[in-house]
Amino acid sequence: MKAPLLRRSALYIALLACAPVLHAQNHADRDSAVDLDHVVVRATPLATTAEDLTRPVDVLSGERLDEAKASSLGETVSRLPGVQSSYFGPGVGRPVIRGFEGARVQVLSDGLGAGDVSTVSVDHAVSIEPFLAEQIEVLKGPATLLYGSGAIGGAVNVVEGRVPERATAEPLQGRAELRGGTVNDERTGMLRLDGTSASGHLVFHVDALHRETGDYRIPGFAESEAGHDEHEGEAGEEPGASGTLPNSALRTDSAAFGLSWVGARGFLGASQSLFNTRYGIPGEAHGHEDEEGEEGAGEEEAAVRIVMDQRRSEVRGGLDELGVFKSMRVKLARTDYTHTEFEGEQVGTVFDNDSTEARLELVHRAFGGWDGAIGLQTSRRNFEAVGAEAFVPSSRSRDTGIFWIGRREFGALATEVGARHDRNRIDVDPAEAIGPGRAFDTTSLSAAFRWNFSPDLHASFGLDRAQRSPTAEELYSNGLHVATGSLEVGSPDLDVETANRVELGMHWHRGPLTVSAAVYHVRYDDFIFLANATTDVEIDEPARLWTQTDARFTGAEAEVEWTFLENETGAWTARVFADAVRARLEGGGTRSVDVAIAHDDHVDAFTAQLALSGSLPRIAPARVGSELRWTSGAWRASLGAIRYARQDRVAENESATPGYTLVDAHLAWHLDTDRDTAWELFVDGHNLLDEEARVHTSFLKDFAPLPGRGVSFGVRAFF
Repeated sequence: MKAPLLRRSALYIALLACAPVLHAQNHADRDSAVDLDHVVVRATPLATTAEDLTRPVDVLSGERLDEAKASSLGETVSRLPGVQSSYFGPGVGRPVIRGFEGARVQVLSDGLGAGDVSTVSVDHAVSIEPFLAEQIEVLKGPATLLYGSGAIGGAVNVVEGRVPERATAEPLQGRAELRGGTVNDERTGMLRLDGTSASGHLVFHVDALHRETGDYRIPGFAESEAGHDEHEGEAGEEPGASGTLPNSALRTDSAAFGLSWVGARGFLGASQSLFNTRYGIPGEAHGHEDEEGEEGAGEEEAAVRIVMDQRRSEVRGGLDELGVFKSMRVKLARTDYTHTEFEGEQVGTVFDNDSTEARLELVHRAFGGWDGAIGLQTSRRNFEAVGAEAFVPSSRSRDTGIFWIGRREFGALATEVGARHDRNRIDVDPAEAIGPGRAFDTTSLSAAFRWNFSPDLHASFGLDRAQRSPTAEELYSNGLHVATGSLEVGSPDLDVETANRVELGMHWHRGPLTVSAAVYHVRYDDFIFLANATTDVEIDEPARLWTQTDARFTGAEAEVEWTFLENETGAWTARVFADAVRARLEGGGTRSVDVAIAHDDHVDAFTAQLALSGSLPRIAPARVGSELRWTSGAWRASLGAIRYARQDRVAENESATPGYTLVDAHLAWHLDTDRDTAWELFVDGHNLLDEEARVHTSFLKDFAPLPGRGVSFGVRAFF
């Protein structure tokens, strides 16, 4: 163990040891056993619980969040119905909601964009640390009314509370955790402190995290049989690495400090935070060969690692009782982001992203029987990529949106309607880009209804018309995208895409039994997607082109949770869930596109054929999962399994992915002390069957399986 790590571990141990003398919040006050249906959803300006919200939402909090936390946000939420992860190694995982990912799923930090470039490339990580979250909210379906066109497929809001909005329950409270892991030699430590001055007006927040892991172990070979067969003639007969996935190590550091003044009618505060992560890109997508087909510099020198550094400043304020307005909330964030890709010791490409986002929310009093909120949001992004593999030109993006959402009850019928209009502009340097700058106008409309048949049973019905403008990556990509090992070409003539969604849902909650289900259909006009191309000449890498045509998404999800026994042996709860989505292109036929990509020493010119019908690529497979939970006094435990079906509904030039089953288990014991402090020991097991699991939504599915059998263990302190 390295000396810096020893010092960090000693620091975390000291913090844990000091917890009993801080005399703060009792463990019993923690929301570990909270009824998630009654958690207030912070992603909407109209304060509403998860159960009362007319739109589909899932919330992770308390013990469920502790058990789900992983090194990436996508993995953390991937066991919720309808939600999976893109997965590009342990350091990278964006949420996939009902088959939608990338630029269609907005990732938020307390209601503001993360400020990273995780939508630019699948190997770019989200700059939010799940271990520091208070709760995580997943909005399913279009969230464009609240957050603009980047949320046309949904949104994930991570509530961190780094700018305090109210005084804490105790003068000082918080939590700390130390954990280790066997599958990747994980060592993680985190600390969170919140406190209030004696006057009750000054409230502070501090958090810190350090994580280090090595290359993780896998149950077989890194390369799948399909991937080996495809490259057998190029790479020889050897199937490559086995037992351990090379270049899958990870290191993350995160910290923040926030301070607010809180009064009787409002608050004003600010925070400063940093997020730094270093991770390898596993698999062979980054491999390079010389003209004779031999490895140019050896595996170690060719390994690609990414160093990301983000610094973020936030100012937030709120004021209540403003005449016709119940409340006003103002949020402002400034983010400086740098992402450097190293090939061996050499700097390959550097991505810089400076962004500023401001948001104003005004909740008005009832007008004509409608409670509602007016919002104004504006953002600016300056993006620059420098290096031999900068396949996206520098750009400047500006977006301004205004929205209104209203809610009213007509007896047993609750109604929510809303509208939003955005103006988006992207400017590029004509010398760098394959087309001129563009400006777009998007308008989204929504209506949702909920019938309360009884206090226990309600049905919901939603209609949306949502629009999304193309991103700079979709318009102007033109070159080798090393992360996917392909030539990626944008289309500067892309138009706005429009999604028309209809959804029917049901929720029944009586005593120990909860049942929920939903079916939905989304009809896309001019859907933008990255198509696998067939070329008329042989080229060194596969080609993928951004294009658009009509598409259809149809899906369903259901969940049942039943506490079937509660006696002297404890409380026993069974949970079963299932989800499935089908996504197809409806354009029909094929499209021919002439392409010319300039490299340092040559030009790749070819004609690409794009299929405009059939299944869309990298659509999440159907799943069914089950879980048995037990709690008794200081003990709690769970055993669960999720079966991922074989995904053979694939796009042109895309391979099928075999099905697999992931089994996990959790055991925890906590102790409340007489010093108002609680300790918790935990053991978590993952992939207990040691299955070879390949994520169909991942570009690395043929080169980087999920980790094999592993056990995580550690101690938490709540004070």
